[in-house]
Amino acid sequence: MDLQLDDKVALVSGATMGIGLATARLLAEEGCRLGICGRSQERLAAAQRELEARGAEVVAVAADVTRPEEAARFVEQCVKGLGGVDILVNNVGGSTGGKSIFETSPEDWHRTFDITLMHGVHLTRLAAPHMRRRGGGAIVNVASISGWSPQLAGSAQYGAAKAAVIFLTERVALELSGHNIRVNTVSPGSIQGTRGWDTFRKENPASYEQYVRDGFPMGRLGNPEEVADVIGFLVSPRANWINGRHIPVDGLEQPTGVEERKPW
Repeated sequence: MDLQLDDKVALVSGATMGIGLATARLLAEEGCRLGICGRSQERLAAAQRELEARGAEVVAVAADVTRPEEAARFVEQCVKGLGGVDILVNNVGGSTGGKSIFETSPEDWHRTFDITLMHGVHLTRLAAPHMRRRGGGAIVNVASISGWSPQLAGSAQYGAAKAAVIFLTERVALELSGHNIRVNTVSPGSIQGTRGWDTFRKENPASYEQYVRDGFPMGRLGNPEEVADVIGFLVSPRANWINGRHIPVDGLEQPTGVEERKPW
């Protein structure tokens, strides 16, 4: 299927590994010009080289977009280098603190919300005016199944932040629909290669096998490319009648009773 994305300008945060890099690869293959960011200059340079080798024009900015001033620098440099914004994928996420609410501090909660929620607020506020000037656009926020399932959430602060992302999506979709800007959420389940799953599998093979056997009707974890495929469709004109929606990409993951063994 032609996603009709040729020459669109797509900004992807956290694009140096995992779902972010897989999404940038897919958008490059579909003909997008890319703005990417990450905190590691080394990984960012490697991602830029790979995407350029696939034929994409790439602006790469080393930035921590949880900080408003660095989010602004990322968008400004991308607009300057690429001429505007058509697509935004808010992919940064994570948490600090322990799994129990009693193992967290107020600072852990603030930092988790900055990483998981507020970076998307900053980038959306910055990118949407550029989309309006180009007649519209599409935004995808990457949430998590942790945002609606307490049994599957790694911690209260992470699940609460992801739940806020899901709510934010529908609210901002209502605000931006009149400008022809669509906003949707994808919520990945457990994805191989993220959240320390490779290390967990090596260090705890029995727990890993039990978790996969009990928690996944399809008998495996997902992979970043499967999430990227959904994101690519949602930001494309092929999905023009999907707006404000929340789409799980989780292989029907189930609580297993061994949640304390998960690597986050």
